[in-house]
Amino acid sequence: MQRKNVCSGPKCLIGHYIYLKSLQKKDLKYVEKWGKDQEIMKLIGEVEPWTKKTTEKWFNEQRKSEDQVWFAIIIKHNGRMIGEAGLLRIFKPWRATDMSIIIGEKDCWGKGYGTEVAHLLFRYIFETMKFHRVSIGVVGFNKRAIRFWKKVGFKQEGIHRDGYYYNGQFSDFIMMSILEDDYKRIR
Repeated sequence: MQRKNVCSGPKCLIGHYIYLKSLQKKDLKYVEKWGKDQEIMKLIGEVEPWTKKTTEKWFNEQRKSEDQVWFAIIIKHNGRMIGEAGLLRIFKPWRATDMSIIIGEKDCWGKGYGTEVAHLLFRYIFETMKFHRVSIGVVGFNKRAIRFWKKVGFKQEGIHRDGYYYNGQFSDFIMMSILEDDYKRIR
Protein backbone atom coordinates (compact mmCIF):
# COMPACT_ATOMS: atom_id res chain seq x y z
CA MET A 1 0.00 0.00 0.00
CA GLN A 2 1.40 3.35 -1.03
CA ARG A 3 1.04 6.45 1.15
CA LYS A 4 -0.61 9.45 -0.43
CA ASN A 5 0.51 13.08 -0.06
CA VAL A 6 3.78 12.09 1.57
CA CYS A 7 5.12 15.61 1.31
CA SER A 8 4.87 18.71 -0.82
CA GLY A 9 6.75 21.87 -1.60
CA PRO A 10 10.16 22.72 -3.07
CA LYS A 11 11.98 20.84 -0.32
CA CYS A 12 10.24 17.57 -1.17
CA LEU A 13 11.37 15.30 -3.99
CA ILE A 14 9.18 12.30 -4.74
CA GLY A 15 10.45 9.18 -6.46
CA HIS A 16 8.99 5.78 -7.19
CA TYR A 17 10.09 3.98 -4.00
CA ILE A 18 11.40 6.81 -1.83
CA TYR A 19 10.93 10.48 -1.23
CA LEU A 20 13.20 13.18 0.13
CA LYS A 21 11.81 15.71 2.59
CA SER A 22 13.46 18.53 4.47
CA LEU A 23 15.36 17.18 7.42
CA GLN A 24 13.54 17.97 10.67
CA LYS A 25 14.65 18.07 14.28
CA LYS A 26 12.75 14.83 14.99
CA ASP A 27 14.96 13.09 12.39
CA LEU A 28 18.17 13.85 14.29
CA LYS A 29 18.01 10.66 16.38
CA TYR A 30 18.73 8.72 13.18
CA VAL A 31 21.48 11.06 12.02
CA GLU A 32 23.13 10.73 15.43
CA LYS A 33 22.78 6.92 15.35
CA TRP A 34 24.45 6.68 11.93
CA GLY A 35 27.09 9.21 13.00
CA LYS A 36 28.12 6.88 15.82
CA ASP A 37 28.29 3.74 13.69
CA GLN A 38 32.01 2.94 13.24
CA GLU A 39 31.53 1.25 9.84
CA ILE A 40 29.52 4.13 8.41
CA MET A 41 31.90 6.71 9.88
CA LYS A 42 34.87 5.02 8.24
CA LEU A 43 33.14 4.73 4.85
CA ILE A 44 32.04 8.37 4.68
CA GLY A 45 35.17 9.99 6.06
CA GLU A 46 33.98 10.98 9.53
CA VAL A 47 36.63 10.81 12.24
CA GLU A 48 34.70 11.61 15.43
CA PRO A 49 31.43 9.99 16.51
CA TRP A 50 28.42 12.30 16.49
CA THR A 51 26.86 13.09 19.85
CA LYS A 52 23.44 14.57 20.47
CA LYS A 53 25.12 17.94 20.98
CA THR A 54 27.20 17.82 17.75
CA THR A 55 24.20 16.58 15.75
CA GLU A 56 21.99 19.40 17.00
CA LYS A 57 24.74 21.97 16.38
CA TRP A 58 25.18 20.70 12.79
CA PHE A 59 21.39 20.75 12.25
CA ASN A 60 21.02 24.31 13.54
CA GLU A 61 23.94 25.54 11.43
CA GLN A 62 22.71 23.90 8.24
CA ARG A 63 19.18 25.25 8.78
CA LYS A 64 20.55 28.82 8.89
CA SER A 65 22.91 28.30 5.97
CA GLU A 66 22.09 29.41 2.44
CA ASP A 67 24.72 27.10 0.98
CA GLN A 68 23.21 23.80 2.19
CA VAL A 69 20.01 21.85 1.64
CA TRP A 70 19.52 18.65 3.60
CA PHE A 71 16.92 15.89 3.19
CA ALA A 72 15.69 12.83 5.07
CA ILE A 73 15.41 9.76 2.82
CA ILE A 74 12.06 8.06 3.43
CA ILE A 75 10.67 4.79 2.02
CA LYS A 76 7.26 5.64 0.56
CA HIS A 77 5.34 2.48 1.41
CA ASN A 78 6.12 2.48 5.14
CA GLY A 79 7.41 5.97 6.03
CA ARG A 80 10.72 4.62 7.37
CA MET A 81 13.67 7.04 7.39
CA ILE A 82 16.66 5.15 6.00
CA GLY A 83 19.21 7.87 5.35
CA GLU A 84 20.08 11.46 4.68
CA ALA A 85 21.10 13.33 1.56
CA GLY A 86 22.12 16.85 0.89
CA LEU A 87 23.75 19.57 -1.08
CA LEU A 88 26.57 21.40 0.58
CA ARG A 89 28.83 24.19 -0.52
CA ILE A 90 26.12 25.46 -2.88
CA PHE A 91 27.81 28.22 -4.85
CA LYS A 92 25.26 29.94 -7.10
CA PRO A 93 27.71 32.20 -8.98
CA TRP A 94 29.51 29.09 -10.29
CA ARG A 95 26.26 27.08 -10.61
CA ALA A 96 28.01 24.33 -8.62
CA THR A 97 27.46 22.28 -5.47
CA ASP A 98 28.71 19.22 -3.62
CA MET A 99 26.40 16.30 -2.94
CA SER A 100 26.13 13.68 -0.21
CA ILE A 101 24.03 10.54 0.14
CA ILE A 102 24.15 8.31 3.21
CA ILE A 103 21.95 5.25 3.45
CA GLY A 104 22.30 4.74 7.19
CA GLU A 105 20.13 1.65 7.57
CA LYS A 106 22.40 -1.20 6.51
CA ASP A 107 19.52 -3.54 5.67
CA CYS A 108 18.66 -1.03 2.92
CA TRP A 109 22.11 -1.14 1.29
CA GLY A 110 22.21 -2.55 -2.24
CA LYS A 111 18.47 -2.19 -2.88
CA GLY A 112 18.60 0.72 -5.34
CA TYR A 113 17.50 3.43 -2.94
CA GLY A 114 20.75 5.37 -3.30
CA THR A 115 20.40 5.34 -7.09
CA GLU A 116 16.90 6.75 -6.86
CA VAL A 117 18.08 9.42 -4.41
CA ALA A 118 20.91 10.41 -6.78
CA HIS A 119 18.50 10.80 -9.70
CA LEU A 120 16.04 12.85 -7.62
CA LEU A 121 18.87 15.14 -6.52
CA PHE A 122 20.17 15.42 -10.09
CA ARG A 123 16.73 16.49 -11.30
CA TYR A 124 16.57 19.09 -8.52
CA ILE A 125 20.12 20.35 -9.11
CA PHE A 126 20.17 20.42 -12.91
CA GLU A 127 16.51 21.12 -13.75
CA THR A 128 15.20 23.18 -10.83
CA MET A 129 18.35 24.98 -9.66
CA LYS A 130 19.78 25.14 -13.22
CA PHE A 131 23.27 24.24 -11.97
CA HIS A 132 26.13 23.05 -14.16
CA ARG A 133 28.29 20.90 -11.87
CA VAL A 134 28.02 18.57 -8.89
CA SER A 135 31.08 17.30 -7.01
CA ILE A 136 31.68 14.58 -4.45
CA GLY A 137 34.64 13.25 -2.51
CA VAL A 138 34.92 9.54 -1.73
CA VAL A 139 37.26 7.74 0.64
CA GLY A 140 39.59 5.74 -1.62
CA PHE A 141 39.13 2.35 0.06
CA ASN A 142 35.33 2.62 -0.26
CA LYS A 143 35.27 0.75 -3.57
CA ARG A 144 31.54 0.12 -3.32
CA ALA A 145 30.86 3.87 -3.14
CA ILE A 146 33.21 4.57 -6.04
CA ARG A 147 31.37 1.98 -8.17
CA PHE A 148 28.02 3.52 -7.13
CA TRP A 149 29.01 7.08 -8.02
CA LYS A 150 30.37 5.97 -11.40
CA LYS A 151 27.18 3.99 -12.06
CA VAL A 152 25.01 7.09 -11.53
CA GLY A 153 27.18 9.19 -13.86
CA PHE A 154 30.07 10.71 -11.91
CA LYS A 155 33.54 10.75 -13.40
CA GLN A 156 36.76 10.64 -11.44
CA GLU A 157 38.76 13.80 -11.84
CA GLY A 158 41.44 13.70 -9.21
CA ILE A 159 42.99 12.08 -6.19
CA HIS A 160 44.04 13.66 -2.93
CA ARG A 161 46.86 11.26 -2.14
CA ASP A 162 46.67 10.14 1.49
CA GLY A 163 44.00 12.80 1.96
CA TYR A 164 42.10 10.91 4.66
CA TYR A 165 43.43 9.65 7.97
CA TYR A 166 41.38 7.27 10.09
CA ASN A 167 42.25 4.82 12.82
CA GLY A 168 46.00 5.10 12.25
CA GLN A 169 45.89 4.69 8.46
CA PHE A 170 46.01 7.02 5.48
CA SER A 171 43.81 6.60 2.43
CA ASP A 172 43.43 8.50 -0.80
CA PHE A 173 40.43 10.75 -1.24
CA ILE A 174 38.85 10.44 -4.71
CA MET A 175 37.32 13.56 -6.26
CA MET A 176 34.48 13.04 -8.73
CA SER A 177 31.97 15.20 -10.59
CA ILE A 178 29.03 15.15 -12.96
CA LEU A 179 28.19 18.01 -15.32
CA GLU A 180 24.80 19.01 -16.67
CA ASP A 181 25.68 17.60 -20.13
CA ASP A 182 26.53 14.23 -18.50
CA TYR A 183 23.14 14.35 -16.75
CA LYS A 184 21.30 15.12 -20.00
CA ARG A 185 22.96 12.10 -21.66
CA ILE A 186 21.99 9.67 -18.88
CA ARG A 187 18.55 11.12 -18.18
